[in-house]
Amino acid sequence: MISVVVVDDQALVRMGLRTLLESEPDIELRGEASDGQQGVDMVRRCVPDVVLMDIRMPVLDGLSALREITAQPALAAVRVVMLTTFELDEYVFDALRHGASGFVLKDAAPAELLQAVRVVADGESLLSPSVTRRVIERFAVRGRAGDLPHPELSRLTDRERDILGWVATGASNDEIADSLVLSPATVRTHVGRAMTKLGARDRAQLVVFAIQSGLTRDG
Repeated sequence: MISVVVVDDQALVRMGLRTLLESEPDIELRGEASDGQQGVDMVRRCVPDVVLMDIRMPVLDGLSALREITAQPALAAVRVVMLTTFELDEYVFDALRHGASGFVLKDAAPAELLQAVRVVADGESLLSPSVTRRVIERFAVRGRAGDLPHPELSRLTDRERDILGWVATGASNDEIADSLVLSPATVRTHVGRAMTKLGARDRAQLVVFAIQSGLTRDG
């Protein structure tokens, strides 16, 4: 059973998400909150598998709430998915930087949102959809321009650095394996080692580290 907490200041949005989540036999809605501070308090109490978090909210905005959640060791297993719109794209890179496992557009199809919950609960990140790739590419320029390489980057092997560059594009393990003529299991092993060496919370944060370090497919 996947436990979920919904944090959004719009009652209509919460009602829609509640109806959708409660219709699924493998998902349990643990609670709802109408602002970021309530959301943080609820996550501390419930420790859900997944949090669906709006970005713009009163009292405490979604990015600040995200930072509070990901900074607490006791909540390390909690995965946060940001709810956003195209108009809020400028916040997406910061969300990934601070530990979000991905994001979903508020007008996404119900099946896409349910898939998002299941994907992040399974330990993956929402970096595969084409819309996400466009946002990653957009903010990669900003990352290369203003960030320093990760301090542990030298610990990576050449193969791990190469695969990390592919990860930064949003490619899945299977897609990377096809491109490099490797098995998906081998790619998964290299990705896991890179995450450990760089101290990445999950694959989404690994993408941020890759972008900040200039490890993109164009070199």
